[in-house]
Amino acid sequence: MQPNDLPSPANRLICPHCGNEHDFYEIAEDVVITTHYIQNQDGSFTPEDDDTQVLGGIKLLCGQCQGDLSEFHQRFTEMLF
Repeated sequence: MQPNDLPSPANRLICPHCGNEHDFYEIAEDVVITTHYIQNQDGSFTPEDDDTQVLGGIKLLCGQCQGDLSEFHQRFTEMLF
């Protein structure tokens, strides 16, 4: 059995529109990004930390057909490691 021949886990997300199971996009609306910078001796800046606040909705889209997969977004976030 080859590595690509292994069975897919039951919780694997597959686009019901085109069958894609590899490429996905998460789109956040109305986002505020706050980044804290430190100025270096040479005048350049280095980011120290950042904070992101999503004020609007979040969509999950298929990376191949751009189908709306938002109904699977909670499962998607639970599988982020």
